[in-house]
Order: sequence, then structure tokens, then C-alpha cells
Amino acid sequence: MIDIIFCTSYSLFVMKNNKCESVKKSIKKNKWLINIDRVEFLAAGEYNENYIVFSGTSKYVFRINHGSQLALKNQIEYEFNVLKAIQSSGVTPVPYFYLAEDDVFNTGILLMEYCEGTEFQYPYHKNMAAHIFARIHALPISETLIRQENPIMDIARESYSLLMRYKDHPLVEKRNRLMDYYHEISGLGNRYSGIFENESLCIVNTEVNSGNFIVSTDRTCLVDWEKAVISSRYQDLGHFLVPTTTLWKSDYMYSDMEKKEFLEYYKECSSLDISLDELVEKTRIMEKVILLRALSWCFMAYYEYTVLQRSLKNEDTFHKIKSYLEDIDWFLQ
Repeated sequence: MIDIIFCTSYSLFVMKNNKCESVKKSIKKNKWLINIDRVEFLAAGEYNENYIVFSGTSKYVFRINHGSQLALKNQIEYEFNVLKAIQSSGVTPVPYFYLAEDDVFNTGILLMEYCEGTEFQYPYHKNMAAHIFARIHALPISETLIRQENPIMDIARESYSLLMRYKDHPLVEKRNRLMDYYHEISGLGNRYSGIFENESLCIVNTEVNSGNFIVSTDRTCLVDWEKAVISSRYQDLGHFLVPTTTLWKSDYMYSDMEKKEFLEYYKECSSLDISLDELVEKTRIMEKVILLRALSWCFMAYYEYTVLQRSLKNEDTFHKIKSYLEDIDWFLQ
């Protein structure tokens, strides 16, 4: 057993080391940086992997794309355009270069600023998140981004496509439960059609889990903008507060009082001209919608982890996917 663990660890080390060398090769070939001191693995999600590039006193993030949640063929170009559109906020990484398809990796790559900081903690840093959202939501919208003008029905349709993507999915009862909830949310969309129309659309991240916030005394940032769209601010607010988000990388859940405090501070930062009660109610509605999308994605991802050969796999993520599917009724109660 010890030999097997050692061999596996050594193989992973060799693979990452080889990938670091490939990152250097790509940067040099594309003439993005003059000097590269070293490259280190940073992190990998479900659709991208990231490396830190050290060059003199500067650090950069080299991002390698492996798929698109938005079903885009030009995913890395889209993310680059998002980062350019929100750069003036000062709370997101500065993008420098991208290639839609790199010769070294045969996929899209992106070089951007490395944001220094520490881990985001839900009990202590929620006001930082509110401040970031207020700055992003105040920016002019970009016509290059996807629009979701009816967030309830748009997310419901996206969730339906996730639930039906693999017809031979083994978890039939889970799909049936989530399809029931899909119909409930669709009814919600019909009942509350037009509820967000009195507010302007804005750029929203739509994936605001704790791992995407980098906390610093000088500048707290929100990273990972692969799934940003033009839509209602309540996509971000609801996603940030819903339990499927806070429990993803922590064991924390916001109380109703904490949610209200967060929204009150967001309202103050954004100078939003609506009552706090309206802000709370609209966010509560969107939390229900975000639950459908989060659990539908877990349902889809379970199939990809167990049946298909994903290019990126994370055991912690797979464990969380299984636990969320086991607790569907608890989340939806």
C-alpha cells in the first residue's frame, strides 16, 4: 500500500512538473513575458487549471481551459472579454493575453494578474463581498457578454438541460425529484414574471463561492469569471447566500439575520433605490432558483465523474457532489 501511494504521488509530481515546463514553453513561444523564473501549480477547478508564473518581482496566473459551462466554443476569449469589461472595478484580475487555441496545449489559454491574499471566511468577510458586488454591478454592461434578462426562467432552462444531458443517468429517483423542483421553479417564474424589470441589468459573476474571493488588507478580489453574464444582480446575491454555495468549501450557513445584514450593507454600498424588504424578498426568490441550478449541476457532474472520463477530476469535489445529491430533500425543504 505504501509503495502504491508513493508511486501515485510521484506520478502526480512528474505530471505537474511536466505541465509547468509546458507553461514556460507556451509563454516563451507566444512572447508574452521576457523572463520566467519559475512556474508552480496553483489550483484546478472543473473546467480550468491554473499555474503561478514568477517573473522578476511580478506574478501571473496562466490559465488552461478544458471546457465551458456556457457551451461556448470560444470560452477563453469570452472570459478574457469579461475581465476586460470589469477591469475598471479594481477588484478583479487584470487580463493580459489570451489564445483561443494554443499550439502547446491544443486548447484556450489566458495570462492574467495574480491576486495576492488569504482565504475568504463567511462569518467575517461578507461585507467585503457586498462591496465587490456593488462595484461590479455598477459597471456599464458589455454587449459582448451573454444576456439572461429573465433570470428565473433562464436558470430553469439551463438546469433542465443539465438534468436531461445524459439520458442513461443511473440516479433516476434523484432526477425525478429534481424535475419536480424544476416544475416548481418554472411555476415561480410565471408567478413572478417581471419582478426584476424595475431594476437595470448588470454584469454578474454567477459563481461566487468562497474559493473565488481573495482577501487582502489592500485589495480583496473576486476571481474566476468564466460564467459571467448580463443579468439581474440577484443572481450574485442569491448565489452568495444559498447553502449549496456556503457549504461547498466550508461548513457554514448564513442565518436569516446575517443575510439581512449582508443585503443592508450591499444596499448601502450600491446606493440602490429600493427598500431593504424588497431587496431581501427578491434575493430569497433567487436563492430558490440557484438551488435548482446547483443541484442539477451536481446531478450532471455525477455522471461525468462515474461514467465519462473527465479531463479534470477532484476527489473533494466528487465527495461534495455525492453528499449534495444524498441531501436533496434537506436542501429543498
